[in-house]
Amino acid sequence: MVVEALVADPEWQSLPSDDRSCLFWAAILHDVGKPVVTKHEADERISSRGHSRVGASIARQLLWHAGAPFAWREALCGIIAHHQLPFWLIERPDPVRMAIETSWRCRPDHLCLHAKADALGRVCQDQQAILESVSLAALTFQDAGCLHGPFAFANDESRVAFFDLEDRDPHCAAREDFKCTVTVMSGLPGAGKDTWIAKNRAHHPVVSLDLIRDEMGVSATDNQGQVIQTAHERAREFLRAGTDFVWNATNVTRLNRSKVLRLLRDYGARIEIVYLEVSPDRLRRQNRDRPDAVPDAVIDHLARKLEPPEMWEAHQVFIA
Repeated sequence: MVVEALVADPEWQSLPSDDRSCLFWAAILHDVGKPVVTKHEADERISSRGHSRVGASIARQLLWHAGAPFAWREALCGIIAHHQLPFWLIERPDPVRMAIETSWRCRPDHLCLHAKADALGRVCQDQQAILESVSLAALTFQDAGCLHGPFAFANDESRVAFFDLEDRDPHCAAREDFKCTVTVMSGLPGAGKDTWIAKNRAHHPVVSLDLIRDEMGVSATDNQGQVIQTAHERAREFLRAGTDFVWNATNVTRLNRSKVLRLLRDYGARIEIVYLEVSPDRLRRQNRDRPDAVPDAVIDHLARKLEPPEMWEAHQVFIA
């Protein structure tokens, strides 16, 4: 019903083919996470809390194995992850801030177009109220200057600081006076991070979790606390000296990256993230060819949790 409502919309019909297909498959997959999280509550209600986030993860896995283009896939996953936001955006204490944040996570006009189809493609008593909320959300994005794309910050540090600090004015032009530049690698084991560093950052010192594990005799499946602590200590030495360096680890979840990025921001570093991704078959082949191949079960576990870095996470993000 949602798909039928979408394809009947003249706005969808007028979009370029890639955008039409992105929204079409988002409509098909937007609730794919519901079976995983649906619960029957004590009061006989049915809840599906978290299905948007889980659904985006499931869709990412399906489309990665299907060979979908990275940018197209992530645009689709962004819509799935935030597809309910237009329903309640105007009820939030600071809807403008949330609109600006969302504009860096998915395209707002496409998000609202999907939400309209989602509202029309259901049987409910409050359909008109939902549609009005979606229209007001679109107006909020428009008033914030980000209906058709990411909000335009004054510079890269202004953007990073806005996402870092809750009370940051989005129009503030931040001073960019960095002490060093740190390249943070991101990618599943076998994606080619070491090869990329050898080709592009050969003269930079590297803080490598794999090398530290080898030094300490710790396997990838052991407790990583001491390994992480040692890596942070080595990174601090470079940061205090103002030395450019590379942080080499998988960093495939936003939570893990945020811990590293917090350390680097505390020392005033300019941060660039390099994300590497290859097809599932090539990933396994490259991993098998490594002298320290990671067990397939570990790769599968990391792949299920995969959250590629988004452009708001650092001063620059490279997708290689």
